[in-house]
Amino acid sequence: MSSGVYTRKLMCFKGIESVRRNSQDNVKFFRKTSRNNETYFNLKAFNGKIIGVSKMFKDRFSRDKGIEALKKKAPNASIEDRSKQSFKLICTASYNMAG
Repeated sequence: MSSGVYTRKLMCFKGIESVRRNSQDNVKFFRKTSRNNETYFNLKAFNGKIIGVSKMFKDRFSRDKGIEALKKKAPNASIEDRSKQSFKLICTASYNMAG
């Protein structure tokens, strides 16, 4: 998943917590299909704002497996703070959706 760029560390951590919380609610996932028939999903917060966009998947089955993997892994995902490595704050949670 990817999200917006954060300029303040506190907001970045709040964004990660929002993904952790909202990823546990199936109605927050919006399943989409691109113009070239690849599938993906958006994760939205309680206010309707998109807080994460998935990678592109080849089909619906793969996309749905990605959603299930995010639901399983997001609550305990490790956080990697790379803010000292860049002029822009880059703070991400590791949501590896592979196996």
